[in-house]
This record gives sequence, structure tokens and C-alpha cells, in this order.
Amino acid sequence: MLPKTILVPTDLSEGAEQALDYACELAQTLGATVHLVNVIGIPSLGVPELGLAMTSTVIDQIMIDNQTALDKLAESKRGKSQIGQALLRTGDAKDVINQAAIELGADLIVMSTHGRRGLKRALLGSVTETVVRSAPCPVLTVKVQETQHSDRDAA
Repeated sequence: MLPKTILVPTDLSEGAEQALDYACELAQTLGATVHLVNVIGIPSLGVPELGLAMTSTVIDQIMIDNQTALDKLAESKRGKSQIGQALLRTGDAKDVINQAAIELGADLIVMSTHGRRGLKRALLGSVTETVVRSAPCPVLTVKVQETQHSDRDAA
């Protein structure tokens, strides 16, 4: 069965937008709807490792800024394919992405991979890898292409 509901997690980076562009092209071909989710990982206040406490004002501003950016991103893609919901959630990205996929009845998750290796990957972990292993539906990963070295620029 071909996907009709595609979920694209985004951290609002250029790499995530590349995955979104891919998902939009795929959705247009398949007649599918693309939904976006942006997850803000809000740490517990008073965690010593942070070295700072985030006030509710700071958290509120981050949420407003991310929702504005997410809405702008969704609007910029509406001419390319059918865009559904643009969700802003808080929590652990891996869990929130899987929960959003269940809630939306996603047939496919499309997300970018940064290709981190070694110590960077060990320290930062891999949201994409965890979602691939635990998602309730197939996951298509899109390798981030450096814009200055992309094939499109060379042509």
C-alpha cells in the first residue's frame, strides 16, 4: 500500500528542509498529505548539567518562535504538495515523533540524517536511528547534502 499520510519531523534546519522537499515531491506523486512536527526538548528546571534555569518566559518565546518558523515553512511548501498539520510539541523527540505518527495515522515518516559518526554520534545520539528502529510505520531517511557541494550546484 502506498503512503497517503507522510510525517516529516523537522528541527527547522536546512537538512530537515531537504527531507521535507523530498517528502513533498513524493507526496505530490502519490497524492499524499505531508504533516510536519517540530519537537522542543525542554529540560527540567534546575538540572545541574545545564548550568542555567530556563524561565517560563524563555520557554514561551522559544515556542512562539518555533511555531512561527514552522507555520512559515509549511506555508512555503503548500504550492508543492498538500500540507496538513504543522505540529509543535515538547518532550523527547524520539517519543514525540512516534506518538505523532500514531495520532496522524502516518503511513510513512520522512526524516533527515546528518551522518554523524564516532564521538559526535555517541555524545549526541541519533534521533533518526531510534525512530527507524521504533516507528509504527516505515521510515525513509534522506541524507543531508551540503549545499555548496550538491549535485544541483555542479550542474
